[in-house]
Amino acid sequence: MNPNPIRELERLKEIAQTLRGENGCPWDKEQTHQTLKSCLIEEAYELYDAIELESTADVLEELGDVLFQIFAHAQILEEEGVYNIGDVAKGISDKLIRRHPHVFKNESADALNSSTEVLAKWEEIKQGEKDGKSALAGVPRTLPALLRAHRVQEKAARLGFDWDNIKDVEEKLFEEINELKKAILEENKDEIYNEVGDVLLSIVNLLRFAGINAEEALQSSTNKFIRRFSYIEKKVWATGKNMKEFNLQELDVFWNEAKLEENK
Repeated sequence: MNPNPIRELERLKEIAQTLRGENGCPWDKEQTHQTLKSCLIEEAYELYDAIELESTADVLEELGDVLFQIFAHAQILEEEGVYNIGDVAKGISDKLIRRHPHVFKNESADALNSSTEVLAKWEEIKQGEKDGKSALAGVPRTLPALLRAHRVQEKAARLGFDWDNIKDVEEKLFEEINELKKAILEENKDEIYNEVGDVLLSIVNLLRFAGINAEEALQSSTNKFIRRFSYIEKKVWATGKNMKEFNLQELDVFWNEAKLEENK
């Protein structure tokens, strides 16, 4: 029998309240928004990993951990006498309805026929809610750098600030690479710093234009590197030697073996 969603959410709220209550857990009672914020990020990343691994059971568990973080923060707000979990739910529900008029308000004359049109309309409505704030102000500064760059460029593009075609984006990347080469030749550390940033931003833009998330692409390549490096370590350990006793050419043989193993 499936559990009752409303009852289980009420139960979770009661648990959050009890943990911080008079006879609750000493650790939970000490927590604040500031001390819990890193826990929220950690739980979100664990959920991300579970989704990447396509493990349904782990996704279920990690969703629960993230959900409890929401209830814990809402409980603190309630204790402060400002908001509660109902306000949280109402806020997001109202916003979703407001930003989906083509779904909830039956505006057939303004029907949107593609996800691109939907996102553009979303940004238009969102801008009307921001009282003159930049469309980019809502992109969190604490996002991983590649993901933040992707989101910034994505939002700017939805408002019409974008290249006409991928060829133009490619040419811009080559331009930035040439500027980086010049800075390297001149051994100008400050300019290398600046130009590397521009190159990375251009790469993110090129990938976005191709429909690829740079953060996910780099994560995938990093995971691939780890797999292949682990293969090299096992090969080295099998010889009874230390990795530093092998030169790069010898290690590269193992690297190529790892690539072949992946393609079997």
